[in-house]
Amino acid sequence: MKKTLVIGSTVADIIVKIPSLPKAGEDINIISQSQKIGGCAYNVAHILNLTNTPFILCSPVGTGLYGDFILSELKKADIQPFIRIPNMENGCCYCIVDDQGERTFLSHHGAEYTFKKEWMDSINMHDVDSVYICGLELEEPSGIEIVEFLEEHKNLVIYFAPGPRINKIPSNIINRVFDLNPITHLNSKEIISFTKKEIIEDAILKLYKQTSNKIFVTLGKKGACYIEKGKIFTIPGVPAKIDDTIGAGDAHFGTIIASIKYGITTEQAIRRANLISSAVVSVSGSLISLEQFNKVSKSFRL
Repeated sequence: MKKTLVIGSTVADIIVKIPSLPKAGEDINIISQSQKIGGCAYNVAHILNLTNTPFILCSPVGTGLYGDFILSELKKADIQPFIRIPNMENGCCYCIVDDQGERTFLSHHGAEYTFKKEWMDSINMHDVDSVYICGLELEEPSGIEIVEFLEEHKNLVIYFAPGPRINKIPSNIINRVFDLNPITHLNSKEIISFTKKEIIEDAILKLYKQTSNKIFVTLGKKGACYIEKGKIFTIPGVPAKIDDTIGAGDAHFGTIIASIKYGITTEQAIRRANLISSAVVSVSGSLISLEQFNKVSKSFRL
């Protein structure tokens, strides 16, 4: 099996649990605080790693306290740092989690959100057949270099997660990506906001006219829907006791990518993705352990 390039960020997630989001001027006590490795690209790579799906994590690492933390965590995961940026600090993400498990992100971007095409020169592209990208990186000034890299390698299958800031991505950038016919993954809020359609099915059909490829939309506890060959299908969710929702979408897409690489049908890929993401929301942070993954996935094999 050929490799998937996972382009994007690896960050320190500082998880702060609170009773509820404070009002302006309010003083509250937090419930707990922890620091864990995360970032959209790393979360996807983690699922690929758990499923033994070959990948290269193309995530730059900066300096400073958070850069050192990322290096330490990558070493624990037996993942080689892709590239070090010596004169730029790594950022972090403050994950504010309320008593319902809903997360609000406050992101401080650093070296992890930069990209240069020349970094990819060391990769043997004959061993690669696909690439994952996230919209957060496209929003940055260096996002154009990601687009140009994709346009220079049109043979690659593109897995695209535009993310919650989809409307902040310059239109000329995101349209160039959509013109490359990516397999796209969003949640219901993201696709409705982007397409200006109030009904999910209408939103999917509108975007499908531009991408002409599979689109996956997560629906929270209701599961997920997708369009394939012009037809829309819905797969119900898996009940879960929610700790927090950090990384659930990344785990969902990572499972879909792994399933596609293993030749699993789209319907079964969604069912597996729903199952894995339900496990992720039941733990603190964006990652489940290999033991937890094996327990959840015992009903299927990738």
